[in-house]
Amino acid sequence: MVTFRGRSATEEEMKLERRADGQVWVCGRGMEKPVRVQRCFPWSQPAAYLSLRDVDDEEVALIAEPARLDASSRRVLEDALVEAGFVLEVTAIIDVDEEVEIRIWKVVTRQGPRTFQTKIDDWPHEVPGGGVVIRDVAGDLYHVARPAEMDARSRKWLWAFVD
Repeated sequence: MVTFRGRSATEEEMKLERRADGQVWVCGRGMEKPVRVQRCFPWSQPAAYLSLRDVDDEEVALIAEPARLDASSRRVLEDALVEAGFVLEVTAIIDVDEEVEIRIWKVVTRQGPRTFQTKIDDWPHEVPGGGVVIRDVAGDLYHVARPAEMDARSRKWLWAFVD
């Protein structure tokens, strides 16, 4: 669900773009405006309920389910979340195991060891400003800020899956 300019909207009525100025822009219903992403519920539901706020800190849109956005808008949103800095930062990859339809990642983050799953066809991707983002099946984001500084085994695992 998306609330756009105070009213319920479909995901098709709102698009997110990264413009040449480096900012995220929300477009739709005759409006184009630069916004920043703010998490509403950072730890309990870190990949849901995202507020898009303008320069005056007024909410332009509330995205309850980012997974329902079109692929391009979702990628812009994921990149903006990395820039917002509230994601798990991966420092090492211990193992990646593939099962039917999923990959199981065992990693070390700055917040401690984690195990998470990704869909088999969801690939980590490089983001503007450096690093790689991995989105798990729950929508949580894992950021590898400096892949070149990881140990050789971790780099091997990471680069085997980067899109």
